[in-house]
Amino acid sequence: MSDLSNRKLSLTTRVAQALHFLDADTGAVIPPIQPTSTYARDADYAPRQSYIYRRDSNQTTELAERIIAELEGAESALLFASGMSAATAVIDQLPAGAHVVVPDVMYHGVLQQFQMYAARNRLDVSTYAAGNLDDMAAALRKGETALVWVETPNNPDWTVTDIRAAADITHAAGARLLTDCTGTPPCATKALEHGADISFHSATKYLNGHSDVTAGVLSSNDTGPLWEAIYERRKLQGTVLHSFDAWLLIRGMRTLFLRVEKATQNALAIARHFEGHKGLEAVLYPGLPSHPGHAIAKKQTGGLYGGMMSIIVAGTEQTAIDVTRHAKVFYPATSLGGVESLIEHRKTVSGEGFPVHPRLLRLSIGIEDADDLIYDLEQALAHAQG
Repeated sequence: MSDLSNRKLSLTTRVAQALHFLDADTGAVIPPIQPTSTYARDADYAPRQSYIYRRDSNQTTELAERIIAELEGAESALLFASGMSAATAVIDQLPAGAHVVVPDVMYHGVLQQFQMYAARNRLDVSTYAAGNLDDMAAALRKGETALVWVETPNNPDWTVTDIRAAADITHAAGARLLTDCTGTPPCATKALEHGADISFHSATKYLNGHSDVTAGVLSSNDTGPLWEAIYERRKLQGTVLHSFDAWLLIRGMRTLFLRVEKATQNALAIARHFEGHKGLEAVLYPGLPSHPGHAIAKKQTGGLYGGMMSIIVAGTEQTAIDVTRHAKVFYPATSLGGVESLIEHRKTVSGEGFPVHPRLLRLSIGIEDADDLIYDLEQALAHAQG
């Protein structure tokens, strides 16, 4: 019989078991929820552990952070009450007038925040064509740029950026690189291993995977002054992820590998079926060999491309909207990364000021039967294009 004492367990096993959680007193294999908002000191009026007040942290949230740190290969992870609060914690650490470089197409909420800060002269913001490293390099100012933001794959057209190449360009200019790989969570893309300084994820999405939590997370191997300042900002703003949401996130992450694998299988089946479809002008999915970023995506995900794709519907903008209205299995809802499949007209959701094709539909492919999803899209297209 083989001896497991020296065997390093796989990340899949570690995450499925919530880092092999086991309550020493009861034998419970499910982590508890710690809801307290304050912690009593001991007889000498010293903290019993590192906890004092809910805004600092709690045991449940810290366990979720340790799981994510293992997934990312990070020294530390910090959980926030939403993806936007995590992004804001980083942005607000930039000094007044700091130069930042961001893609021209990215998650609309973060892009709007950069645009708002630029309009107020809070930040000096330059943009580059998403995925275009030459354009990124041209936007950098050596010795002046503080932060480069990369989203890969880019929401909602799923352009792919080579993180290692972007890191080399960024570091040569003396800047930090933050990557948003929400569409391919760390079971697929470990951005820190590719050279990113900070990895950002909307944990609302694939990490949780059940559409019942809002959360954001930052991970890093550099736990110096910037990281300490981000932690302090979280504490002062009260944006730490609460314990019940952290418990739900832990529950969700235990099936992360299975969910992303199934979503990828479904997305590939759907993308292959609809590529060249008469009712569509394009299928945008990095898992297709025809996608211009396919080779980089395969390298960065190991073939676990995730379930996010977009389609460009033939016809008018109203035709595209009508496809969402006629869908019966897909939910016409905004978000991504859940077990249920969603469809949305991105321009309607993101607004007129966001650069998105007027006939683009964003699809978040879940874990349902792929044939049911294909049938639903076929009938929705048929009804809309009549």
